[in-house]
Amino acid sequence: MSAADQIAAAESGLLEIRGLVKHFGGVTAVNALNMTVRAGDIHALIGPNGSGKTTTLNVISALYRADGGSIRFDGAELVRRPAHAIAQMGIARTFQNIRLFGDLTVRENVMIGRHVRTRVGFVGALLPGGATAREERETRERALELLAFVGLERTAGASARSLPYGDQRRVEIARALASEPRLLLLDEPAAGMNPAETDALVALLRTIRDKGTTLLLIEHDMNLVMSVSDRVTVLNFGQHIAEGPPADIARNPDVITAYLGGTLDAA
Repeated sequence: MSAADQIAAAESGLLEIRGLVKHFGGVTAVNALNMTVRAGDIHALIGPNGSGKTTTLNVISALYRADGGSIRFDGAELVRRPAHAIAQMGIARTFQNIRLFGDLTVRENVMIGRHVRTRVGFVGALLPGGATAREERETRERALELLAFVGLERTAGASARSLPYGDQRRVEIARALASEPRLLLLDEPAAGMNPAETDALVALLRTIRDKGTTLLLIEHDMNLVMSVSDRVTVLNFGQHIAEGPPADIARNPDVITAYLGGTLDAA
């Protein structure tokens, strides 16, 4: 991509969603959603329970197929691409419900996230030594680097299920980062964390952004959203009702009404 193309992509957004629709039977979970996520931002997607937030992430990452609309990542259309192709393009995610392999070690869980960047094929994996051994060594080293990055290097040899809930969340983030994403989708990363863990998460998210990864996160902790986000999109009943800087969102009357008539800080 030329310098001019890169500038144009940054101005238009790394992720461009236009007219996105997702139905489940007679229920419209996402209704003509328009949203732009700019490169280099931490972008929050918020709304009451059942407003379509996780469904949106599931459609972006191809766990669900869109029923209409367009999702463009760095100019390339994502709709109808399979999940593994989207991961290879540079989009990774974590889940609302933690999805670690409990019987594997913490390091092995992170190594799994590296799979989309490995080059040795099935036949090569059956042959000892050479490129296979080198790639295995590099993958293990990278997993340890990422565990150190999220503050969990001491747990590398422990089983994933033995970790506290907040630490398991950070292992999921490390595993997602192992795929070298340009866009990281986070579904309620602070869920189950105590205040100290949440503060550490805020610092981690900022560091990830500062190292060049764009973030799109769903989060119910409004203090976290308002402190860490560059922009916020608000959904209600599957529809886009507001988008802008956190301070503007906090004063938006439609947003306040969507949060049951209270102030956004109390939602």
